[in-house]
Amino acid sequence: MKKVFLVLIIMTISLFFVQNKADAKAPYRIVEDPKGVYVIEINTSKNKCKLFPYVSDELETNEEVYKKTGAKLVVNAGFFDPKNKKTVSFVVIDSVTYVDPHNNENLVNNKVLEPYMDKIFDRSEFRILEDREGKIIYDIEPHNYIIDEGYRLIHSIQAGPMLFPDLRLEEEFFILSKDGKVVSESASALHKYARTAIGIKDNNVYLFIVTNAARMNLSELSDLTRKWGMEKSMAFDGGGSTSFNSKELNIVSEKDNHARKLKSFLILK
Repeated sequence: MKKVFLVLIIMTISLFFVQNKADAKAPYRIVEDPKGVYVIEINTSKNKCKLFPYVSDELETNEEVYKKTGAKLVVNAGFFDPKNKKTVSFVVIDSVTYVDPHNNENLVNNKVLEPYMDKIFDRSEFRILEDREGKIIYDIEPHNYIIDEGYRLIHSIQAGPMLFPDLRLEEEFFILSKDGKVVSESASALHKYARTAIGIKDNNVYLFIVTNAARMNLSELSDLTRKWGMEKSMAFDGGGSTSFNSKELNIVSEKDNHARKLKSFLILK
């Protein structure tokens, strides 16, 4: 009886270590905290999976891209104009600017936005860099921020605003203030909506998916990423664009649980 009991203990201990070893190698983990908010921690240092942007020539749903690419996960990313299907955010793929908002005539010919175009073009972006030793480094900076010597930009996706350590609402033209009062806002910055954000900590990447069950404004989204200890964080497109697909979790935020067709995405493969 003692031998059987001892064998069971050994098997239990072995199973514990096998499960935890498998968990340690998993490319990501998903935590719901608080209810209706999902945090996806992508363990970039302990797996061979790669993060990179995907841009649709037309517009596609997040789920369509997930199925087409065979990705482990897909999340919505940059801003776009649904009328002409052109980008409002820079996207760099393989060190080449793949889409450029300067080529969006609806944006550049908008006389109302003309005085603020420099701020729009300099919104924050998530960067995937490579150092001289070939190590992949993740960063978040305004678009015009010069890359440090010794690093090469491989991919980037712009959206914004920067959430942490500085909430750059006015600097990136998500709000416009006059005489101390907010007179306009972009991306419903001050109102509660579904939201998507990305953060970095210890060179690991975190995604924050705020569903319609836990809507936030951008200040609250900033606080959420700070609570999770992010070194830097920024918002992706939100509202009805907030979308996420993996084998464990599928999220859409458009009205009546429909999936919005989008322009750019971040993929883990």
